[in-house]
Amino acid sequence: MLFLEYPPCSTCKKAKAWLDGQGIEYEDRHIVQDNPTAEELKEWIERSGLPVKRFFNTSGMKYKELGLKDKLPGMSMEDQIALLATDGMLVKRPILVSDDRVLVGFRQGEWEEMTKNPGE
Repeated sequence: MLFLEYPPCSTCKKAKAWLDGQGIEYEDRHIVQDNPTAEELKEWIERSGLPVKRFFNTSGMKYKELGLKDKLPGMSMEDQIALLATDGMLVKRPILVSDDRVLVGFRQGEWEEMTKNPGE
């Protein structure tokens, strides 16, 4: 599994502590230093079944600075993904990627379901 986080983020810390507490192995990736590429994001969005908007960190300062609340509805999916790929601070976190699922944000129940039988 791949765990994308922004280390100072309190939700990311909570998610990481939960993963560690469950003894779950994962590859840790700093979402700002190693921002997801447009190709990765496109694949994860498709696998997650979520709209692209769910991948935006809508409570982040960068999102607000850029006025994205008003701009996103007029942008194509490709343009939104390209924008996400420019700055890890725009991407909602944490993200947990397994072979068949992608979770955005930390909801313990969803994460328990996804990690219950890893590799099976």
